[in-house]
Amino acid sequence: MNNQGLYIALISVHGLIRGHNLELGRDADTGGQTTYVVELARALASHPEVARVDLLTRRVIDPKVSPDYAIPLEPIAPNANIVRLAYGPRRYLRKEVLWPYLDSMADQALQHIRETGRVPDIIHSHYADAGYVGTRLAGLLGVPLIHTGHSLGREKRRRLLDRNLEPRQIEKHYNISERIDAEEMAMDVADRVIASTRQEVEEQYSLYDNYHPRRMRVIPPGTELSRFHPPTGTEGNSRVKGMIERFLTNPEKPLILALSRADERKNIQTLVRAYGENKQLRDTANLLVIAGNRDDIGSMERGPRKVLTDLLLLIDRYDLYGQVAYPKHHHADDVPDFYRLAAESHGVFVNPALTEPFGLTLIEAAASGLPVVATRDGGPRDIVGHCKNGLLVDPLDSDRMGEALLEAVSNRKQWECWSDNGIKGAHRYYSWHSHVEHYVQEVGIVLDKHDKARPVQLRTSRLPTIERLVVCDLNDTLLGDPTSLRDLLEALEEAGDRVGFGVVSGQHLESTLAVLDEWGVQRPDLVVTLMGSEVYYGNRMVEDHGWRKHIDYRWDPEGLRQAMGDIPGVRLQAADRDHKIDYFIDPDTAPPVRKIIRYLRNLDLHANVVYSHERFLDLLPIRASKGLALRYVAAKWGISPQHILAAGDSGNDIEMLRGDILGVVVGNHSHELERLRGEPGIYFAEAHHAAGVLEGLHHYAFLEARQPPVTLEEDE
Repeated sequence: MNNQGLYIALISVHGLIRGHNLELGRDADTGGQTTYVVELARALASHPEVARVDLLTRRVIDPKVSPDYAIPLEPIAPNANIVRLAYGPRRYLRKEVLWPYLDSMADQALQHIRETGRVPDIIHSHYADAGYVGTRLAGLLGVPLIHTGHSLGREKRRRLLDRNLEPRQIEKHYNISERIDAEEMAMDVADRVIASTRQEVEEQYSLYDNYHPRRMRVIPPGTELSRFHPPTGTEGNSRVKGMIERFLTNPEKPLILALSRADERKNIQTLVRAYGENKQLRDTANLLVIAGNRDDIGSMERGPRKVLTDLLLLIDRYDLYGQVAYPKHHHADDVPDFYRLAAESHGVFVNPALTEPFGLTLIEAAASGLPVVATRDGGPRDIVGHCKNGLLVDPLDSDRMGEALLEAVSNRKQWECWSDNGIKGAHRYYSWHSHVEHYVQEVGIVLDKHDKARPVQLRTSRLPTIERLVVCDLNDTLLGDPTSLRDLLEALEEAGDRVGFGVVSGQHLESTLAVLDEWGVQRPDLVVTLMGSEVYYGNRMVEDHGWRKHIDYRWDPEGLRQAMGDIPGVRLQAADRDHKIDYFIDPDTAPPVRKIIRYLRNLDLHANVVYSHERFLDLLPIRASKGLALRYVAAKWGISPQHILAAGDSGNDIEMLRGDILGVVVGNHSHELERLRGEPGIYFAEAHHAAGVLEGLHHYAFLEARQPPVTLEEDE
């Protein structure tokens, strides 16, 4: 354990995150996960072995949301901060459209860490999008990754298919394949996957190729128990009483409380049917539905609009006026009062969600002394199993749901037992103190096993004359046309010592240098060979051994060669190196590359699989690639990614071109790069080879003495 105290970086990409008055239920992205990460940051920072916690998220500058989300740094507790990184468009975006900007977030996070002056001991990513960022960041820094999925893509896709949604529609709206790939990537790299429930590990994670339970731990989330406690009779809850009682004819009846976002997965419609079709339940209790905040249903996004419209139609169908309350607005500080008001009335909390990875609201209700009726999926099974404070039901069986709710509000002796059990169980199993103790203990185990020698040293640049760096792929980008190559080299020479020059190559060093000599190119400042698996500097081509050690992580070349030998249509090339295994692949007889990746993952073999030119398949360590090597160099030498221009022509250059690095695709590029067209910060040149690189340099005004590099407009 670090004698300075632990520095933990949490990553949560989407939603609206701030340290006060969380806008829970505002949309599908601002729910339990935002509460979890904020409270986890505070709880970790209070532990005596933790020195600093940074919660990295996205900076949003948008008149449609609070200016709070534009503040770059927000302290939320002693030694805990929300750090908002500026990347992508300024406006608020739903998580499904953030994927093109995640490489930029990784670059911005790296810059924040450089400014901090200390490398985190642990990176902890939350959800698939943060898993993508965390995988890259942990790999660049050489630190362990912890990942929490929260909600898993394979389970979501299964549920959507069960609702008869078309696969093409699911893919278009949810980017589900990209999400699942990011989850696989995070599981590939993570030293620990932290889950909330056993069911999550055994039934949901088991659907993944990288399912290896020995790296998974169940640590239930905590609850801020100082906010959620049983009614004492002294709280002033007149505000919530006022907003509810105006709906109700007999407000003294027990309250059935539902609290969630207006999301179809929360299954509010089935709850209203269960209530509306059970006359005895309607006579016994009132229903209170808190479904986020709204001003005008007609102006909301399609999903929440449909849920709330269906709610109003069902209330009308069953004539539930005077029996159902559905207030338009509430504050986050009102939520504990909702629970206590329902508990005072001897009511019940209901979570009818179709799927519930955890169920933080169930713990809040339990701590408030309010019994629960919940879906038998996911987290509620563990929570009710621990707390013994209610009933589990099939979320699609409205008749049984109505019966369970009636049982909960009708049997006073049972109610008292469940209420008492819930209070005790919440404190025993779900306090933040208990969560953090287990968490820090697990971190200690991970760090004891992890190589603490980090390759990225956060110190002043050792190349002070280099302000910017031009990096070119070798064959068919830098080389190919002698005239334009000469023009490019002259332009770089005229720029002087402030502009460095590097090449990246799929060949080994000796071949790369021989080709450069043949074309009359002097030794570059940087040479990255074997597609990112080796890094060399200066005239003497000194190898960066820190990078070599860094990419050794989970690299099993013998196991990979043996496994690949069983795959038809792939043939080992004659020579390979320590950290690169090369194959020829026949796409007509070999299985799809995605199936090869899954096959290796199932064998617990880890590789960055690169397919290019429709005939090459290269296996690299999971921490090795052209893009990762380039960002490692940027971090080590103190060069901002925005001051690096990278040029390429083929599919194995994609990662190098994305993110905050300025990308140039030369005119003679392979069709594999067409999918990058239109992405921010990537310029498609018309000219071929080195002339295309020169065109890109002019486009970005990269070599002009006092002109900052030109980037695409943020909201373009």
